[in-house]
Amino acid sequence: MQRLQAFKFALRPNGEQARRMHRFAGSCRFVYNQALALQKSNYEAGQTFIGYVAMAKQLTAWRNGTQIPWLKDAPVHPLQHALKDLERAYQNFFAKRAMFPRFKRKGRHESFRYPDAKQFEIDEPNSRIKLPKLGWVRYRNSRDILGVPKNITVSCSAGKWYASIQTERTVEAPMATVTGAVGIDVGIACFAAFSDGCRVAPLNSFRKHEARLRRYQRAMSRKTKFSKNWHKARRRVQSIHCRIANARHDFLHKITTTICKNHAMVAIEDLAVRNMSRSAKGTVDKPGKNVAAKSGLNKSILDQGWYEFRRQLQYKLHWNGARIIAVPPHHTSTTCPHCDHVAAENRRTQAKFKCVRCGYENHADVVGAINILARGHRVAVCGEAGSGLARPRKTKPASVKQEPIEVTIRELTHA
Repeated sequence: MQRLQAFKFALRPNGEQARRMHRFAGSCRFVYNQALALQKSNYEAGQTFIGYVAMAKQLTAWRNGTQIPWLKDAPVHPLQHALKDLERAYQNFFAKRAMFPRFKRKGRHESFRYPDAKQFEIDEPNSRIKLPKLGWVRYRNSRDILGVPKNITVSCSAGKWYASIQTERTVEAPMATVTGAVGIDVGIACFAAFSDGCRVAPLNSFRKHEARLRRYQRAMSRKTKFSKNWHKARRRVQSIHCRIANARHDFLHKITTTICKNHAMVAIEDLAVRNMSRSAKGTVDKPGKNVAAKSGLNKSILDQGWYEFRRQLQYKLHWNGARIIAVPPHHTSTTCPHCDHVAAENRRTQAKFKCVRCGYENHADVVGAINILARGHRVAVCGEAGSGLARPRKTKPASVKQEPIEVTIRELTHA
C-alpha cells in the first residue's frame, strides 16, 4: 500500500534567504495572475482555452523578454508549477468543484513549490534543506521524515516560513486492531457527542481571541495604508489569526487521533458545511431575514471546524484500517431511538430530549449520536440510502437511560 504523507517544518532562513523567498513567491503570484489575465482575454476574443504547454512557452517568452527582467531571477520550476495550479483551478471550475479562478493578492497565501525531488536535498542530521537559488536553509527538525521525499512546498504564514515535504512510502495493508463502533453528532454548544454518552466541549478558539482581534483590527484601520505602522499592525492581526488556526488544528488532531485509535467504525452526519455557513444577506431586491443572527451562527459553525474534523477522520481511519460512514442528517435529534417516533416536540430544549410517545429521556446530542450510529449500521450492512425514517428494525437498543458524561480532550485522550 502506497502512503502519501506531508511533514511540515518551520524554516530558519537568514535575512538574504528570506528576501529571496518573498521575491520567489511574488514571481509565482505574478505568473499566475498574468496567465489568468491572458486566459480571460483569450476567452473574450472567442478563442479556445490555452493549455499548459502553450502557456509554458509564453512563460519562456516572459522570462527572456526585456519588460520583466526580474522574473528570470526566480527558479523556473516553481513558475511552471504556478501555471499547473491555474490549469487545475480551471479544471475544478469546469467540473463544478470550485468557483472561477481569481487573481491572487499580495500577502495572502505566499508560497512556491519545487515539484521534483532532484531539485532539492535534505540533510536530516544537520537539520538543513538545500533549495535552488537559496542554498542550505536550516529548519526546526521536530521529527523524522518517513518515506522518499517527492516535492517541497515553501509557504509563509504570519511572517514565518515553513517547508512542507511530501513523501511516499510503502506500508503494509492496515488491519483494525479494535472492534468498537461509535456515532458522532457535532454541534455548537457541544462540539461532539458520542453514542456511548460522552460529550466533548467546544474549544471556541476564535471566540476566545475575538475581542483582542477586534481591537487590533480597529487600530490597523486607523493607520495610513501601506505605512510602516500599518504593516506593524497588520502583522499583529496576522499573528492572532495564526494562533487561532493553530489552536483549532491542535484540538482537532488530538480528538480525531483518539477516536481513530479506539474505534473500527465511525458514523457521522453528511453535513454540507458550505451551504450551512452561507451568508443570508441576500440582494438589494430580496434582502435576507435575521441576517445578524445567521451571521453569528455562521461564525460559530466555522469556528468549530466541522469540515476539517471530517477530513482528518477520513484519512486517519483509512490509515488504521477502519471505516467512516456518512449518513443523512435529517431528524437525527428528534427521532426517539427506543420507539422510532419522530416529532419536533421530542426535543424540548437544545439539550433535553424526551419522547412524547414512550417517555424516553436523554441528552439531545447523545440521542442524535445514537441515531447516527444506527443509520451507519444500516448503511454498512445493507447499503441503505436516505434518511432511514419510519423503517421497522428487527433489533432496538435497550431502553436504559444514559446519563451524559462531560469529558475534556485530556480525559478522552487518557481514557
